[in-house]
Amino acid sequence: MPKPLSELARNARVELGKAIVGHTDALESLFLTIVCGGHALIEGVPGLGKTLAVRSLARILRVGFRRVQCTPDLMPADVTGSNVLNMASSDFRLHQGPIFTDLLLVDEINRMPPRTQAALLEAMEERQVTIDGTAHPLSPLFTVVATQNPVEFEGTYPLPEAELDRFAVKIRIGYPEEDDERSILARHHAGLDANPDAGIDAGSIRPDDLAAAREEASRVRVEPALLGYIAALARRTRDWPAIALGASPRAAVHLMQIAKAVAATEGRDYLLPDDVKRMAPAVLRHRLIVRAEADLEGVTSDQVIADVLASVPVPK
Repeated sequence: MPKPLSELARNARVELGKAIVGHTDALESLFLTIVCGGHALIEGVPGLGKTLAVRSLARILRVGFRRVQCTPDLMPADVTGSNVLNMASSDFRLHQGPIFTDLLLVDEINRMPPRTQAALLEAMEERQVTIDGTAHPLSPLFTVVATQNPVEFEGTYPLPEAELDRFAVKIRIGYPEEDDERSILARHHAGLDANPDAGIDAGSIRPDDLAAAREEASRVRVEPALLGYIAALARRTRDWPAIALGASPRAAVHLMQIAKAVAATEGRDYLLPDDVKRMAPAVLRHRLIVRAEADLEGVTSDQVIADVLASVPVPK
């Protein structure tokens, strides 16, 4: 019998702690996004363990994992694959690219040229890729986790709004706390090898647990008043004075889905306003475009989200 989502979350938290020190909230947001079938964008400077976290989570959940290291000369076929002539049979055979997996890590996505970035749009929305006019379905568990460096701009291509909106969440990872950094040093001093996730035990999680967890999260009850609350949050961002582009209907859907997963991880079959508030920054921050004049004054999307949450009445 598949494990409940609350138990799956506890197992993932414990096993991730064997490879990653700190970043608890960011790792939980990543786990919840995968449970919901959404895609995640992780932003942080190099050396914080972004790639290790995604690789470790794939190992814990026992899903297929492949990685694309983005460069300015990466072509769409390098990601999706292409039809290759079989000299023996004189016909074309599909050579599958790394996109044919369960969990795809797109490392430094903003180093990928726009044409190749566009190759991900169909896959992220429809979970299929079209190669030479033929549609090829992807895994039902297909999830994109992309990383980007927020301080490097040379040789990069900013993601367009259409692609940003396909990411359910944007997770920001900062430098570790002092105690966490000491723990990292202690682990390496004690002889941590080049494969720090080697100690992870994924034996307690079966391949069908993730599919069952998605089904459990989808069954979480949402009262009509909470549907109105989520819609009101999204609509309020669209007429906020400091915002040039507000949240889309897709953003509201993602917010509801991930908030439902939060409720399920806490063993509840009903949604609370606090679940929505908890995930609103991660779901909305990359979808809001701050007006130039507000940006010059130091206004950030996270500040706007906090103000919007404070301005929309919470249903009783």
